[in-house]
Amino acid sequence: MWDTLEVTREGTNNVKRARKHTLIQEYEMFRMQKGETIVEVQKRFTHIVNHLLSLGKTFDKEELNIKVLRCLDMSWQPKVTTISESKDLTSMTIALLFGKLREHELEMDRLSLKENMDKRVKRIALKAVGNKKCQNSSDESEEEKFSLFSKIFSKFLKKKNNKNNSSNRYDNKKVTEFNSNKYT
Repeated sequence: MWDTLEVTREGTNNVKRARKHTLIQEYEMFRMQKGETIVEVQKRFTHIVNHLLSLGKTFDKEELNIKVLRCLDMSWQPKVTTISESKDLTSMTIALLFGKLREHELEMDRLSLKENMDKRVKRIALKAVGNKKCQNSSDESEEEKFSLFSKIFSKFLKKKNNKNNSSNRYDNKKVTEFNSNKYT
């Protein structure tokens, strides 16, 4: 009865051997995928290693640690070098290694979030006015800038209206005429 259950659950020796070779190939070809987090890498790696262990394959701690460090993409290279040089890979557990990598990932996420927030903050520069001569010339330049802005804006509105006319050419909707006097 036990033999029948074992063959039903695990398969024959040929099936076990084929599964083992497939998992070994997956293990050897294991790489971090683009956009994948360390947690996802850990899940996939642990899944493969656990299945290989259940099929009788044995691993050293150092072998597993080196495999994990080599499977990471180029953005992880500084951390990989730091861990390789500062830690003893023969005594470090795979859980501790993934913990250190996860800690680094969280720190990098925090820094990139802070950097993105700093980019979004708008800085306001105020204009200082010294004397009346400077103020008069700055008023004139502001008037020139405003008139240039209004010309550009009216061109934009005309282009927008032309786009609406061309898109509605075949529609039965009534197209409103553009009147520049409406806008100030």
